[in-house]
Amino acid sequence: MHPINDIRGSAGNALRGKRIVLGITGSIAAVECVKLARELARLGAEVIPVMTKSAVRIVHPDSVHFATGNVPIIELDGSVKHVELCGESGSRADVLLIAPATANTISKIACGIDDTAVTTMATCALGSGMPILIVPAMHGSMFKHRIVLENVEKLKKLGVGFIGPRLEENKAKMASQDDIVAEVCRAAGPKDLAGKKILIIAGSTREPIDDVRFISNASSGKTGLALAWEAYRRGADVELWVGEGMKTPNYVTARRFGSVTDLEKMAPKASADIIIVPAAISDFTLKQGRGKISSAKAKTIELEPAPKILGLLRKKGRILVGFKAETGISQKELEKRARDRMEQHGLDMIIANLLENVQTDATESMILRPGKKSAQFKGRKNALAEQIFDLALEAMQ
Repeated sequence: MHPINDIRGSAGNALRGKRIVLGITGSIAAVECVKLARELARLGAEVIPVMTKSAVRIVHPDSVHFATGNVPIIELDGSVKHVELCGESGSRADVLLIAPATANTISKIACGIDDTAVTTMATCALGSGMPILIVPAMHGSMFKHRIVLENVEKLKKLGVGFIGPRLEENKAKMASQDDIVAEVCRAAGPKDLAGKKILIIAGSTREPIDDVRFISNASSGKTGLALAWEAYRRGADVELWVGEGMKTPNYVTARRFGSVTDLEKMAPKASADIIIVPAAISDFTLKQGRGKISSAKAKTIELEPAPKILGLLRKKGRILVGFKAETGISQKELEKRARDRMEQHGLDMIIANLLENVQTDATESMILRPGKKSAQFKGRKNALAEQIFDLALEAMQ
């Protein structure tokens, strides 16, 4: 058994049972394909590599074989792998990913030329309607060539997806691995959220004490990011509202908030079919002092109850999901407090947990819905996100 099976699915099941044809062409960025292939495998995919002869001069086929567990296809033969993998066949793969793609390969595909194993795969995929994703990587001046740009637009009109490039240092660099993986997962995903607008509010608020200091709640924002990724994977139009200091992925629309007051102003304008709020929103606010308060003597600050944002997000026909975090109480009391909040704000679902049971990438949580028994969850946050959207879709039916 090839060692690729030791890591397959180790980071999740977003690509479980999916087959990805990875076309590798003669850009120096081909050296990144080993890492990319293994990341796709960690999400459960079988990666089938196809290489041009120019790519073989940059990354050795043995390295690609190791990375994928499959011997690279470099030349086509009587087994007609291009028809089997990308044509109108019952064994067709799920996505053709060409990463990196040179200006030469992009232009050949746009003109219907198939003189390499990669371009022939693309010709079959275009004819069969198979999803195609292209990741350009070349010198900046090559990408600026008007005919190359016209060929990119031509392929986009045919339904081909493009990821990147990143224009840096006068180079059109290959998109980040995270961006590529997200687009592959979306292309191969169930699309059961296609046409739905999803809003995720994540991170924590900051209530200013003066112009320098603030009080806040602890939050990594990772649950919110897992929810945004899962919604995007399933075809949704995703908007992410995040607190200060959180890094946001390129594949979502992001807006930042600072204090509860910011969210209070933003909430009435929210437009979404499903809103999920794992954010650590402050329960208190305070009157901000000007400048920087001197630390030479003791200072007393007075906290006032902050407005509840969940109530401002309630709208008929919208699914609203809240979170409740507590510490040092029993599971029975946790459920009581969570159900009280669910009823108070008219939530369709609430996820409750004890902070002592929350880890960096995993959690133990209680999932509650009106009129239903509580369900216990223990596992990775991306698996929790998947379950939340399954239940949200059920509530919409």
